[in-house]
Amino acid sequence: MNANAGAGEKREMTGAEMVLQALKDHGVEHIFGYPGGAVLPIYDELFQQEDVEHILVRHEQGAGHAAEGYARSTGKPGVMLVTSGPGATNAVTPLQDALMDSIPLVCITGQVPTTLIGSDAFQECDTVGITRPCTKHNWLVKDVNDLPRILHEAFRVATTGRPGPVVIDIPKDVQFATGLYHGPDAADMRASYQPKLSGDEALIEAAVKLLASAKRPIIYSGGGVINSGPEASRLLRELVSLTGFPITSTLMGLGAYPASGENWLGMLGMHGTYEANMAMHDCDVMINIGARFDDRITGRLDKFAPNAKKIHIDIDPSSINKIVHVDIGIIGDVEHVLEDMVRIWRASGGVADKSALAQWWVQIGKWKARNSLAYTPNKDVIMPQYAIQRLSEAAKRSGRETFITTEVGQHQMWAAQFFGFDEPNHWMTSGGLGTMGYGLPAALGVQVAHPDALVVDIAGDASVLMTIQEMSAAVQFNAPIKIFILNNQYMGMVRQWQQLLHGNRLSHSYTEALPDFVKLAEAYGCVGIRAEKPDELDDALDAMIAADSPVIFDCRVANLANCFPMIPSGKAHNEMLLPDEATDEAVANAISAEGKALV
Repeated sequence: MNANAGAGEKREMTGAEMVLQALKDHGVEHIFGYPGGAVLPIYDELFQQEDVEHILVRHEQGAGHAAEGYARSTGKPGVMLVTSGPGATNAVTPLQDALMDSIPLVCITGQVPTTLIGSDAFQECDTVGITRPCTKHNWLVKDVNDLPRILHEAFRVATTGRPGPVVIDIPKDVQFATGLYHGPDAADMRASYQPKLSGDEALIEAAVKLLASAKRPIIYSGGGVINSGPEASRLLRELVSLTGFPITSTLMGLGAYPASGENWLGMLGMHGTYEANMAMHDCDVMINIGARFDDRITGRLDKFAPNAKKIHIDIDPSSINKIVHVDIGIIGDVEHVLEDMVRIWRASGGVADKSALAQWWVQIGKWKARNSLAYTPNKDVIMPQYAIQRLSEAAKRSGRETFITTEVGQHQMWAAQFFGFDEPNHWMTSGGLGTMGYGLPAALGVQVAHPDALVVDIAGDASVLMTIQEMSAAVQFNAPIKIFILNNQYMGMVRQWQQLLHGNRLSHSYTEALPDFVKLAEAYGCVGIRAEKPDELDDALDAMIAADSPVIFDCRVANLANCFPMIPSGKAHNEMLLPDEATDEAVANAISAEGKALV
């Protein structure tokens, strides 16, 4: 293979060589994968080059989540390589996860030879059919001469517009076949796919006018701000500074505006803060920037910001008016739209009623004084909230750039509530699909991308076991990820819902045969640490951070702690359950039959 083929130059190559050349042409430095018969030609080419490093995972699901973590922390596409049949079907979960959270992911799958397709050959499945609902687009390559165009188009589709996953299914005979390779500049791209970047200026002007007239405004940001790039986060911060408006965020948007910022209200939604949810309910003008009105955020739709004029900025046209009807819908890339909005705001004269805005902040201050994230400390037992706070302080003491991934459950919500993110792309979590097992392989992907950073997976004892085998990959590739397990011996969020909604009948949410996580760490060849008392925590955390190898930290926390605040399903933002109100009677009164049906 000619490793120096120019972008416009055509060279004769095999299909397998084309795959490697395309990866190089698109700046790919790492891919995550697992070999098998249908991708052996590509793996043979990997062996003969050193420009692209392959990270051998222990399960294809791990490859996908690692690629997601890599993508989310870098802004670059994550790339995975798997074989046909079970290799492709094991990739379905991360593909759907990436689709729901708008993560750019390029998945290359092997397929049986074209002459055997449809014959139920060994390790054959309809990969294109199976992955069509969980990708932005997918391709079955039947002619080697189509392969270069499809590879380049796949990277374009994955990374532009609303980012997402794509699949390129390549039969084995196409990998062996010879054809002409051309670079991205010579590719004939799909004319029908043209994402709109700039918003309609008249609509942006109308939005600015509406914002300037607001008496009780709120800015609601989402993962689309982070996906748009660092300039979008900078412009968001500038808009907040210029307007003086309060800002909240979805789970996926944390870090776009700093948690230490004076206008920050905390996260919005089911486990968001009292002040964020009350401000959303009582606002008169709300601007949604790069979020999709997910059900965990909106709660009861007919009572979502019931008296507000609503503005929505999104690059995906299908998201506008899909869930919540808005007064002004602006289709465009967040960076481009915010740039215009900031420019027009500067020329507009700003807020019309500064006195009303000041009174709005007084009311928000009263809600903040409610201290909705309060919990009762315990000198004998580690409270999970305390564990996250001490982890955050330990990370700051280390002085290292810190990236956090999570699994899914109570620990995920506590991490969102208590860690505090001041920068974008440093928080990796499964938001839309809620995938247990995401955090450990995602941490591996982040660590590969940022070898000198501190990368911590805040995990639950149940979630982490879903993909625990990827500790072996971390050891093999010298990725010193830290797995910080809040071990309460339960599937915590499941147990919480069973307690609140199902008469405390804890059906199969208690794990009676957990491994000894310290011994398990040692079995994998890494470091195991355990803390059981609050006064042990700081020293143990410092030891975890100082270790130059992967660590599994077994942090034994209060078994039955619940995650509050909480909006019961089917309830409005002003119907939150707060920690000091969450008695059994209050819970029973708060959760209606309608709420039960919506869980």
